Amino acid sequence: MKLWTLLPALTLTAPLALAEGLITVNKDPNCGCCIGWMAHMASKGYNLEAQNVDNLNEIKADYGVDSTVSSCHTAVTDNGYVLEGHVPARYVEQFLAAPPDGAIGLSVPGMPVGSPGMEMGDTFQPYEVVLIMEDGAHRLFAEVNFPEEQ
Repeated sequence: MKLWTLLPALTLTAPLALAEGLITVNKDPNCGCCIGWMAHMASKGYNLEAQNVDNLNEIKADYGVDSTVSSCHTAVTDNGYVLEGHVPARYVEQFLAAPPDGAIGLSVPGMPVGSPGMEMGDTFQPYEVVLIMEDGAHRLFAEVNFPEEQ
């Protein structure tokens, strides 16, 4: 069964233990890796809703996501924080528990192989989770060097 056929079930039945309300995932209607990331997040207790959009670059700009931290989807928590791309749930949880002053969200720039939703067998590409600041600056939030760090 293809992952995107599970989307309605993921949206309706995700456990809410860790959820900070609804996370709206703005995505291209044909993107399968976005659905993979949503499945990862739902499995960790987050409540998600996909919103297929034609103006993803405008949405990114509206939320302060510039091209240097851009990825394939832009998720927004109901309290306004941005989760750009394939950010692992463990870092979302850390961020939402204590958002740094002046931060607007997290990003995993690009689409690193092996990140949640971008699994390709045993292949894994180390990557960074980047803190996006409201003044446009970016800072390192976490380095993910091994799959078990996700």
